[in-house]
Amino acid sequence: MKPVLHIGLLLIIVIISGCWDRTEINDLAFISGAAFDLTENGNYMLSLQIAIPSSGQGGPGSGGSSQNEKFFVISATGKNANEAFQKLQKKSSRRLFTAHRGVIFIGESLAKYGIKDILDVYIHDPRQRLKTYIMVVKGGEGREILRTKYPFEQVPIEAIKEMENLQSELAVTLRDFFIAASSEGISPVMGVIESDGISDGLTANKNQLFKLAGSAIFKDLKLVGYLNEKETNGFNWLTDRMKQGRINADLPEGDGNIGMLLNDANRRISTEINGSQIKMVIQLYGEGSLSENNSPLDISLPKNLELVQHLFEDSVEQQVRDVLSKVQKRFKVDSMGFGREIYRNHPKVWKVVKDHWEEKFPEVDVSVDVKLMVGTGMAGPPLQLKVQEIKQ
Repeated sequence: MKPVLHIGLLLIIVIISGCWDRTEINDLAFISGAAFDLTENGNYMLSLQIAIPSSGQGGPGSGGSSQNEKFFVISATGKNANEAFQKLQKKSSRRLFTAHRGVIFIGESLAKYGIKDILDVYIHDPRQRLKTYIMVVKGGEGREILRTKYPFEQVPIEAIKEMENLQSELAVTLRDFFIAASSEGISPVMGVIESDGISDGLTANKNQLFKLAGSAIFKDLKLVGYLNEKETNGFNWLTDRMKQGRINADLPEGDGNIGMLLNDANRRISTEINGSQIKMVIQLYGEGSLSENNSPLDISLPKNLELVQHLFEDSVEQQVRDVLSKVQKRFKVDSMGFGREIYRNHPKVWKVVKDHWEEKFPEVDVSVDVKLMVGTGMAGPPLQLKVQEIKQ
């Protein structure tokens, strides 16, 4: 009987003991977003947006927060990210949990100063998610965005994640940024966000929202400039990030404009070396359908379809040329990865030019060829035009 008794006692001990080192969900504070800003004395300010659990929201007589409050923001300063985080933990009754953080915002002043020191913590801590988006706050501070409410989502950071998933602008994660920063022949970039105040039309009050606003170019982990929406589209074409989107073009002589919905796109790049001269050959391909026709053209006719197809191709090429001019001649930083292409395909050439690539990059000749396939679908001439107004 003794063995049976011993087994029974052992089972009882296992059942009642439970997991001695487990962490209950009620003991965690879920961080949805983070922001870094630069203080006047040169320290770093870390701000965290923390979701308020439904059970913790105030109700009548509860003495808690308002039912409309879904999150709160706490901030602390430190000489590095680790010190600031330690101070924030002392402000929280729950353990700060980073695995649900979706976005990290970098204030513009800090981005210009340099972000090398604040990024190091994300390399060494295994709890930090490298799939977290990282963005520059144009013309403002990161904590401003964290405090901004968004009508579609209970926690505003979820809106940023959904916007990035739509791929309407440049979406860069920590992983993307680290790979580019540590690779040969390419400099990293980030997405950009900015506050967008809109009026309700009835009062003088404005509701603060935020919007995606192009891309940020970095050199030596410091912000050197921005690309606007059109330039970012050209940048996405050049870096093979463009998969879907919209293209617009104007007809000559002010004869209206047309729009195209891009469903698929890809890029091919090759390098031609002739002595000390380097030429990059960019070939862009895309397929889509006509989405708008504000012109008197009957697009269903082959000759008119060919005309608008060339106009769309010219529009894409101009976008690419504009961003090339800005990045090559103004910023003089290889954000497109031309050097990386040379490193991969012409390693001997790269060994010769890598030490002075910064001076060589602005001189690289780039040819751009665009080929688009445009489907008309049900598009013909605008239905509101009379027969005599339609151009055949």
